[in-house]
Amino acid sequence: MKPLPERPFPERLACAVGHGVATLDTPALVLDLDAMERNLRRMADWARARGLRLRPHAKMHKSAELARLQMAHGAVGVCVQKTDEALALAHAGVTDIFISNEVIAPAKLLRLARAVRELPTRFGLAVDSEQGVHALVSALRQAGVAGHDRIDVCIEIDVGHGRCGVPPGPAALALARLVTAAPVLRFAGLHAYHGRAQHQRSDAERHATIAQAAQAVTATRHALEAAGIAVPVVTGAGTGSFVHEAASGVWNEIQPGSYLFLDADYAANEASPDAPAFEHALFVKAQVISRSADRAVCDAGHKSHAIDTGLPTVWLPQGLSFGNGGDEHGVLRGEHLPELGETVWLVPNHCDPTVNLHEALVGVRGGLSAGVVERLIRVDARGAVG
Repeated sequence: MKPLPERPFPERLACAVGHGVATLDTPALVLDLDAMERNLRRMADWARARGLRLRPHAKMHKSAELARLQMAHGAVGVCVQKTDEALALAHAGVTDIFISNEVIAPAKLLRLARAVRELPTRFGLAVDSEQGVHALVSALRQAGVAGHDRIDVCIEIDVGHGRCGVPPGPAALALARLVTAAPVLRFAGLHAYHGRAQHQRSDAERHATIAQAAQAVTATRHALEAAGIAVPVVTGAGTGSFVHEAASGVWNEIQPGSYLFLDADYAANEASPDAPAFEHALFVKAQVISRSADRAVCDAGHKSHAIDTGLPTVWLPQGLSFGNGGDEHGVLRGEHLPELGETVWLVPNHCDPTVNLHEALVGVRGGLSAGVVERLIRVDARGAVG
């Protein structure tokens, strides 16, 4: 299985490497490397001190370089949501990838099965149906995968999110029995992720939500263990709630992703007292291209940042608000408006789909104002939605 050839970096970005950030063309997605590395270390140290397996969600950054960096700091592997995300990262050298989502389509499963056969990466997959288990086994056989325990499988249970997952208890037990009976599958445990909890603003509300989820996970694990099926891993949790999954004693693997960049939406959450202090590390550099008496207009619109959870916030200059200007424009208002040609730094509201809009992250060392463009970081899985 040959990887796709790498696209060259855009010249307008590549020519800035080694030069001051002021030379960087706009709009550009900029990664403050110093802040990102502090976030990286804080999460790794926090998980290590509590004996937790850390499996960050790479669907957020879609970058093999950053996934390898997270693993170098102690992560056991990474998560993704899509088959093609997993394959893009595996071809770029990531060695442990869990697809924390259901895959039903035979074509997708066959691509995955061929990768299981040909690549050194350890793969995992979530399932929540008998059809999903049978389809995975069929694809592995079709690809010529032989032997025992060739791919990790976690049973996903619905712990309150109301999206994917079987109901806790007997339904999960029935699926676990099916997985353990298949020689090419390795039963890895339970996948229990509560997405709605991530953006509940108060810490008390997130605590209560995860406490209910923990009851569902505990009952399911007990049912499996009573049937003689060991549950090595309970995985789940995100940047908004990982403190509570960890404190419950039920989860032994956590999947936070956005902590690495800390977008504006997560920053709006009330902080959990026991959580590390994360910093904004992802920014859109924009430039003022029009100026009126009551507004300035910058060159970063919806094609530069996702708006599904809200508009970006203005980091610098301070005191400005960002208004919807359409695909290519942002409308800035405030008492002291920037002049034509001035730089504006934006914090995306949702980092995951924002990253997917860009071919590269521009890594800056030494701060946004006086820093130097150190390197470009490829978004390897950009557009990998299959």
